[in-house]
Amino acid sequence: MSERNYMETVRFDELDLYPQVLRAIKEMGFEEATPIQSQAIPVVMSGVDVIGQAQTGTGKTASFGIPVLHKVDPNKKKTQVIILSPTRELAIQVSEEIRKLSKYMHGIKVLAVYGGQDINRQIKALKGGAQIIIGTPGRVMDHLRRKTIRCEEVNTVVLDEADEMLNMGFREDIETILEYIPEEGRQTVLFSATMPKPILDITKKYQHDAVTIKVVKKELTVPSIEQYYYDVKRKDKTEVLTRLLDYYNPKLSLVFCNTKKMVDELSEELKSRGYMAEGLHGDMKQAQRDRVMKAFRSGRVEILIATDVAARGIDVDDVEAVFNYDIPQDDEYYVHRIGRTGRAGRTGRAFTFVKGKEVYKLKDIMRYCKTKIYAMPIPSSDDVAQIKAEKVMQGICEIIDNENLKDMIEIIEKQVNDSDYTAMDIAAAFLKQALGQVSLENDRESGEIDWDNTGAEEGMVRLFINIGKKDRVKPGDILGAIAGESGMPGKLVGAIDMYDKYTFVEVPCEYGKEVLEVMKNVKIKGRSVNMEPANQK
Repeated sequence: MSERNYMETVRFDELDLYPQVLRAIKEMGFEEATPIQSQAIPVVMSGVDVIGQAQTGTGKTASFGIPVLHKVDPNKKKTQVIILSPTRELAIQVSEEIRKLSKYMHGIKVLAVYGGQDINRQIKALKGGAQIIIGTPGRVMDHLRRKTIRCEEVNTVVLDEADEMLNMGFREDIETILEYIPEEGRQTVLFSATMPKPILDITKKYQHDAVTIKVVKKELTVPSIEQYYYDVKRKDKTEVLTRLLDYYNPKLSLVFCNTKKMVDELSEELKSRGYMAEGLHGDMKQAQRDRVMKAFRSGRVEILIATDVAARGIDVDDVEAVFNYDIPQDDEYYVHRIGRTGRAGRTGRAFTFVKGKEVYKLKDIMRYCKTKIYAMPIPSSDDVAQIKAEKVMQGICEIIDNENLKDMIEIIEKQVNDSDYTAMDIAAAFLKQALGQVSLENDRESGEIDWDNTGAEEGMVRLFINIGKKDRVKPGDILGAIAGESGMPGKLVGAIDMYDKYTFVEVPCEYGKEVLEVMKNVKIKGRSVNMEPANQK
């Protein structure tokens, strides 16, 4: 087994591809191959067995899709290539991409077969002949046993996301399928994000002198993605999620949960609050999953809540934010998740909710990804109201600039003349109506402060301050200001966590209210201080 580890990229027109394939690639808007494509395409085209180690989002579908198109004989209607995928979504995505790549290659038929779809319809389609079949292991096995897929002419088999297929319990199915396919003259191509022992066992048993191509890890994160985390108690997650959705107002959002049960609960909760949200997981019927994905792609559904497995194959360019409602179980899943945003040169945001010891898991993720995930304070209700007001005012300004308001002005003038209200009163009332029930008052003025919800150690309260290192402030300055203004002994002040633009400080609960009160009009290093409980609901 030889191994190649490359980072260079090349242009597609340097890869000696069919003109028809190059034309399709150009039409799809691609010029430069990704690192995995640059190295895998020539090697797979050479006919040797290949092991490709690469994550989702690196462009691996084309890494095997382009070479198999060069290998297929369009004059033969029998099956020549079988591609195995872990989920229906991924099988559909792979088949769609290969169809796009083969657009100008006449006579090539690509067919996806998967569970949840009427098998009789699949059998009918298979009888028509398909050179390239993409399917989930269970359904391909079913067809092989029924002899509705025959392998006499199969010369290439691709295992896509092999580690995920093994995690889902498909090992026996995969091995049975490989036994069906003639070994002589067979090319076996395997792609996997990780290389656990079961994967290596398969490569050893079913591949010969395989070339390993690896994408190095530092390439896995996307620089254009802003990554933040919030310290949030489980009971407050939904409230914080809705607050962030209101504050940032992303066009499309993906929310990841670790369980199907959580997906169902959260989607119902968001819908009950008036959000255009839907869930996606493996227990849903295929027709239902297709309906949800169609609605999400079109924008009729703005928030898609999904498990990691269900999200495989989701390829939507306009996702502006990814929320890790639950911290992912695996470091690699974090990469998969956040890679769904910030596509095609766009800037994306990724938000992760953590609590207690989960912060250590987050640190592991940061080390693995070689990235920084920044702690952020949760926007207050006041912040959300303010940003909504700004958006409403922006819309109003556009109407003033672009619309004829003569009739409207006459109505307002009549109201002003016939009542004691000023035009300003009427404008303010319209703004309030547009904002709905959002309070413009500060959170802590509208009720009792929940000191248990700040993420501090027991007996302490964690406070957020709007100044940090970039303001040339040191921990001693903050300690001195709090102790000096409140009269509280400095030794009682707990942890002080300083960031570039803000700081968190812990003080005993019994001093919390007093510290907030006395710090209202205080300046530190010439800057006015805004202090509030961290992560207050």
